[in-house]
Amino acid sequence: MTKSELIADLAAANPHLRAADVERIVATIFDEITVALARGERVELRGFGAFTAKHRNARTGRNPRTGEAVPVDEKAVPFFKAGKELRERVNRGGPPARALAPERVQA
Repeated sequence: MTKSELIADLAAANPHLRAADVERIVATIFDEITVALARGERVELRGFGAFTAKHRNARTGRNPRTGEAVPVDEKAVPFFKAGKELRERVNRGGPPARALAPERVQA
């Protein structure tokens, strides 16, 4: 599912909201998660999972084309750990316990 498909599904499930409003809501959620991770905070969505920023030390890498050693700077990388409910749902398959959106409508 792409971001635009998510927005379309949420707009279809919530006809009282305009698609532009749903798009703004989704963008705001993603922006807030990104800003929190940039500040080094943990973002936990109960039943879904947690986003964290993991620290990677500086290291020496290799240019795959030439084999030349190249320095790789230290950095923070986003990391997602799925929650128990999400893992169980993915492994079980089938419809969710509570449907959040109707079936996708084919145009």
